[in-house]
Amino acid sequence: MRHLVMLFVMVSPLFAQEAPRAAAPQDQAAQLRQLINGQRSAGMGTDQVSKALDDVLWQMKLGDLAVVDKIEITSSKPIRMANSTGQGAGNPLIIYGYTFTPRKLGANQKAPLLVFVHGGVHANFDSPSYAHVIRELMEQGYIVAAPDYRGSTGYGREYYDQIDYGGAEIDDTHDIRNWAVQNLAHVDPERVGIMGWSHGGYHTLLNIVRWPKDYKVAYAGCPVSDLVMRMGYKSQSYRDIYAGFIGKQAEDNPMEYRKRSPVFYADQYQTPLLIHSNTNDEDVNVMEVQHLIEALKAAGNRQFESKIYENAPGGHHFNRIDTELARKSRQEIYAFLGKYLKP
Repeated sequence: MRHLVMLFVMVSPLFAQEAPRAAAPQDQAAQLRQLINGQRSAGMGTDQVSKALDDVLWQMKLGDLAVVDKIEITSSKPIRMANSTGQGAGNPLIIYGYTFTPRKLGANQKAPLLVFVHGGVHANFDSPSYAHVIRELMEQGYIVAAPDYRGSTGYGREYYDQIDYGGAEIDDTHDIRNWAVQNLAHVDPERVGIMGWSHGGYHTLLNIVRWPKDYKVAYAGCPVSDLVMRMGYKSQSYRDIYAGFIGKQAEDNPMEYRKRSPVFYADQYQTPLLIHSNTNDEDVNVMEVQHLIEALKAAGNRQFESKIYENAPGGHHFNRIDTELARKSRQEIYAFLGKYLKP
């Protein structure tokens, strides 16, 4: 509570400024970022302070269009503890997320739900990366649920260390989906989709493989899809990071990397799916996504569409940024989602 009071005192002068609009004024964002540097001794980690301030930014940027809420729920998968018999062992992990509901919805009006998964592995659903996309979705009438699954930043070291790449983190995303369907009165449970870029695309692909009946449609942008191939074209230092996630190097346990790779379930995809990639992607090499596309075709999948952009400016982030090309590409995404979700 002390931290919340402190943050309120810190940011309350900002609420006296002009009403929220399409993006928070740059001077407001600068003020909030400066506050981070001044609170290193407040008893919260820098990432936690930054997260708390960004939660305020969400309200400032979208409060005119959306009811923005922060939720804490229990995962269907337990917390991981060093002492497997210690106090609390086996308890479900508390996970975090956001919900965004368009203010324009009528009292009894139903709307489609989009589960929107952040990328970056050790990252979070932050307003600088996603507020403009959420605004576009609010204008169309979607409800959005966005998980900060285990391993996300902004919740302290213990939560960060809970990462389970391709394992329980995927369940966390599905658990946020289930919570939203069960608890948000405006959600139409028959119109639920899922989307994400990069690691968010990875979550998207594994969610529709594991729970195909729970999603009407999916979008995966520049998705991580083949961990075996990925370890082949990345550096040793990068492979070491994944060995920390998964427990062993790919050369020591290739089948575990295969098990956590969406491409190896190509014959199981049933959900309509749109895939985007970019030939100059500096993170997820286009050949990784091409392998997924080829596997889906070989499996006879007629439920997916794909487009590979040629040297689109922005590389890995080409259609998430604020360019004309990015906006046109997002319109392709929205048109595809809209065919199935009918916002």
